[in-house]
Amino acid sequence: MTAAQVEDLVADGELTWVDVCRLDDLAPERGAAALVGAEQVALVRLLDDRVLAVQQLDPFCGAHVMSRGIVGTRTVDGADVPTVASPMYKQVFDLTTGRCLDAVGKEPVDLRTWPVRVVAGSVQVGVAAGSVAVGGVG
Repeated sequence: MTAAQVEDLVADGELTWVDVCRLDDLAPERGAAALVGAEQVALVRLLDDRVLAVQQLDPFCGAHVMSRGIVGTRTVDGADVPTVASPMYKQVFDLTTGRCLDAVGKEPVDLRTWPVRVVAGSVQVGVAAGSVAVGGVG
């Protein structure tokens, strides 16, 4: 989901922010799995304390493992972007867009992303209004 799409959802009242965990619960440059509604989400805290969220399901192997991937950066179109490499087959994904940056031998499949914000030390994930939302980090 792009920043513009998030702004549109917020403006239309179609986005609800769900408390998932405290920022201090997340180790920098490491992933953590969270349950947001019925969705498994991989949260990644960066060194600058931004938190990004992508789907936990690795689209290439079908396992819920993305939070266990290797966090890094890659230069894309002249800019450094935060990335996560799948712990299974090592495809690298842009954490800001979910875009697969190297689908070796297969069609690229992107990860779903969620908007995330940190408010007073609480990590919140944006979900469609009306969704059942429960949180927890594992």
